[in-house]
Amino acid sequence: MASRFAFPVQPVARFARDSEPVKRPKEFACFSYDKDHQFSLGDSSLKWYYPPDLGVDLSSGYETFVKHDDSADEHLDSLLQAIASHEQQVGKPIDAHVVTWRGMMTKIMSAPFDDRDGFEMNATLYRDCIFIEENHQYKEASRAAQQSWKSPIPQEVMQFWGYKFETLSTLPAPWGETSRDYIESRVNEVVNNKEQYCSVVRTGLGKTILCLGGEVDAIWDSKPATPGAPINWVELKTSAEIRSDRDMDNFERKLMKFWIQSFLLGVPKIIVGFRSRDGILVKLQELETGAIPNTVARRRGPAAGGWDGDVCINFASAFLDWLRQTITDEGVWRIRRKPHSPDIEVFQVEEVGHGSIITDEFMNWRIKLSLSPPKPPDSTE
Repeated sequence: MASRFAFPVQPVARFARDSEPVKRPKEFACFSYDKDHQFSLGDSSLKWYYPPDLGVDLSSGYETFVKHDDSADEHLDSLLQAIASHEQQVGKPIDAHVVTWRGMMTKIMSAPFDDRDGFEMNATLYRDCIFIEENHQYKEASRAAQQSWKSPIPQEVMQFWGYKFETLSTLPAPWGETSRDYIESRVNEVVNNKEQYCSVVRTGLGKTILCLGGEVDAIWDSKPATPGAPINWVELKTSAEIRSDRDMDNFERKLMKFWIQSFLLGVPKIIVGFRSRDGILVKLQELETGAIPNTVARRRGPAAGGWDGDVCINFASAFLDWLRQTITDEGVWRIRRKPHSPDIEVFQVEEVGHGSIITDEFMNWRIKLSLSPPKPPDSTE
């Protein structure tokens, strides 16, 4: 039987100190999916933020929802295409130690304070870099279990509320280039979650350089002309309106995921649409991503439990260091945390190859790149 390795999550107190160094996320590539979920390089699906009207029923339009069927396993394919395109331009491979989706790093960073759901990922080592994807079978099983929960409003409708809020809050072009009719009729726009803009960033936690891909909801103004400069992204979220201390506690737990997701891609602003219990948009609140951990800590005080941003960063940094010392051979590895488990397990499930985590096209590109002469330094940007 293959060896199993375990990284203890508990006790989290060992990570309670000033945070490890963090490299500011810098976008170096991007890609889009159109209204039919067709992939293209570039920012054709970029959206601009424009405040929605309050009082809208977020359930309206559910019957015409154009929903992306994500039952097929898309692996890292689109992220690898974007990386390969960038490498073709600069003539050298990216320097990341780990390549993955932002969602996988969110699960790892939140692990010290969230053990309810568990997770499973697949990983493989290729040319000194670990590539990590979600284990699709586990994702599908988790979704089936969630949809079996009985609630007054079906899970699918509540998920739609978030997409409806995005549609109400975004424009396909800057405000000055968008007709007043379009802005005022957004409430009647067909909601389509097949369309996405994805940012690809270089960032780092501690000693580990990361390449992360993730969807970005909207931009506040425009992309800067200088590559890698900070971008005024906007993350759009919905949450139940806060009517009690218990509601506030639930919201602050959600804020951890909100913060991590935006922190990892360098999104400076989160706009939360608060809704009534039956899905009416009642309030908007702008949150500065960088201020969220301190705001939560001040409200709770040092002895009240809750979550801690420095602990999240230090835990993820230590876990990534350990992972890079653990996954030292090729093959396919499983990264797993069972619900309520005190450990994250890592074990090999296939001894050779890379499964379907890395595409043949990407590996062929990397072979070609390694055989080609390096570009002169002045042509790398």
